[in-house]
Amino acid sequence: MIGDNLTLGIIIAAALADSVNPCVFGVLIFLLAFLTRILKNRNQMLAGGLWYSAVVYAAYLALGFGILHAAIALEVATAFYWIIAFIAIIAGLIEIKDFFWYGRGFTLQMIPGGAERLKFYTQKIEQLEERYPIASFFAIGLLGIFVVLVELPCTGAPYFAVLALLAQGEYSSAVPYLLLYNFIFVLPLLAIIGIVYIGKGEGVEKWRIRYRGAMRLATGLFLVALGLYMVYSLYPIF
Repeated sequence: MIGDNLTLGIIIAAALADSVNPCVFGVLIFLLAFLTRILKNRNQMLAGGLWYSAVVYAAYLALGFGILHAAIALEVATAFYWIIAFIAIIAGLIEIKDFFWYGRGFTLQMIPGGAERLKFYTQKIEQLEERYPIASFFAIGLLGIFVVLVELPCTGAPYFAVLALLAQGEYSSAVPYLLLYNFIFVLPLLAIIGIVYIGKGEGVEKWRIRYRGAMRLATGLFLVALGLYMVYSLYPIF
């Protein structure tokens, strides 16, 4: 059984905080514009977007299983729990800061150089598509794995917090929770792909820019609350 510290509500809220993130939206909008440019029609763009989302789901899920298994197998679940609790609080405060002073000072963002590498890889895939269309489709999947890794500093705090909570219980009991978490994580990706497919994608980037501060604030408040809850669950005051 998973410990009492974890509820379905926490899983859903953390997954939403992880997915509704300016980093995720910004990269996805860039990639959809790229897919629309290199693929021949909307159906191919849809297929490419769904393939990308499936790879992101699988890669994020595999990463979660790997971290969870290591924490339990190495018997460091409690230490991992404490570390992630404080990381969640600090990450939350940084996100809240960005609501008031967006992008100023230290901020949660891609691994340094990630954006430049992403642009470089998309250019290479575009060249590949001209000669080997099928190979470029698989390259889009590899791009999804790359994005998952470089986005972790920006998006990973809610996921790590959930993994720390799950590590307090049995590995087998955590499996359905991780499946659910990652499904919720990719839902906004699927929604944006659908919006672009029906030809209504022009306003998505404007929406992201307009509400990116609010997204940061919501994520920050949730992370601080979750981190404090994790600390309280070990040392309740009342």
